[in-house]
Amino acid sequence: MVLNYVWIAFFVIAFVVACIKVIVLGDVGLFSQVTSGMFDSAKTSVEIAIGLIGMMTMWLGIMRVGEKAGMIERFARAVSPFFSILFPGIPKKDPAMGSVMLNFSANMLGLDNAATPLGLKAMKELQEVNPDKETASDAQIMFLVLNTAGITLIPTSVMAMRLAQGAANPADIFIPTLIGTLISFISGMIAVSLYQRIKLFRGPVLVFMLLCMAIVSLLFWWVSVLPADKVGPYVGGVGGFIILAIIVWFLMAGVKRGINVYETFIDGAKEGFQVSVMIIPYLVAFLIGISALRTTGCMDYLTQGIGYVVGALGFNTDFVPALPVGIMKTFSGGGARAAMVDVMQAYGADSFQGRMACIMQGSTETTFYVLAVYFGSVNIKKTRYAVTCGLIADVVGVIGAIIVGYIFFH
Repeated sequence: MVLNYVWIAFFVIAFVVACIKVIVLGDVGLFSQVTSGMFDSAKTSVEIAIGLIGMMTMWLGIMRVGEKAGMIERFARAVSPFFSILFPGIPKKDPAMGSVMLNFSANMLGLDNAATPLGLKAMKELQEVNPDKETASDAQIMFLVLNTAGITLIPTSVMAMRLAQGAANPADIFIPTLIGTLISFISGMIAVSLYQRIKLFRGPVLVFMLLCMAIVSLLFWWVSVLPADKVGPYVGGVGGFIILAIIVWFLMAGVKRGINVYETFIDGAKEGFQVSVMIIPYLVAFLIGISALRTTGCMDYLTQGIGYVVGALGFNTDFVPALPVGIMKTFSGGGARAAMVDVMQAYGADSFQGRMACIMQGSTETTFYVLAVYFGSVNIKKTRYAVTCGLIADVVGVIGAIIVGYIFFH
């Protein structure tokens, strides 16, 4: 229901703002720009879905091999103590647990191309244990919110863009960004847990948090000893190694089990095309709404309004030029990326605003995109409180990123 109202609001707000600009400012060409932008976004939605077909086909094939070889079940057993608390509705040792863990692992490593297919696979398996096929289950909502607020241990793409923009040390936003993602992740987990009345202060959850802190410390040490121009290539190399190692591991496990690995891969890969096509209507719906808001200037007005309120309260407003990145990231990853580059070009990669934009880019996720794609892949129509919790994680994540940016760089 919330998703329905949010989507309608996109168009109503855009229409009202466009009418005011046409009447007051005489911008008679605005309506044609809005409709052209919507048509372009509809085309882009199909291109995104088509672009997913190859990755979906490959990863669903690999996942089917891993499932038949028993590797997904091993993942499920390994993460059962922690995830059984967050996902009490999933039977223990269910393959969905392993798929959820693989998706989180890919997100933590910043492996976007691998994370989306693995996430769609996890959502499909969660749908199999969902009693109401049109309504999001508690497990699916928890998975979606944690996915949109997912921890990214190494913001590879952000550091690469900082290097391209001439940053003296592209990795200087590493720790602030990581802290920002942790704040977003924890706030999303708490928000959903409150709705579902899950008790978080238990041993496995505390162990997980301590493990995250240990990994953060190790990665910080590793990145700090690397030369600035080597951070991006080395991190990318580690990510590539992990992906290839998982693929080979699954294939060899299949050989050991005596299954026909090739035919099993083909059997799983056939689902890739079907899932990619299924998400097109959901992508079209949200991208055209986002396009209408952006073309009418609603995003700019929102940013300026926040800056005015913050300034009126007597707080520093140096962060405001970077705020469009945090707002846009909720709707569009590509739009947020472009906004981040614009800020770095306007203020400098090593400026406070440039660093703040990078922290926001790495600390938040494309909530509406993830909701549209993941729920769309299994035909969920009633999303319940998923949008509310996802936006809570986004807002807290942006606020956390701003505070962390001031602590580290102002």
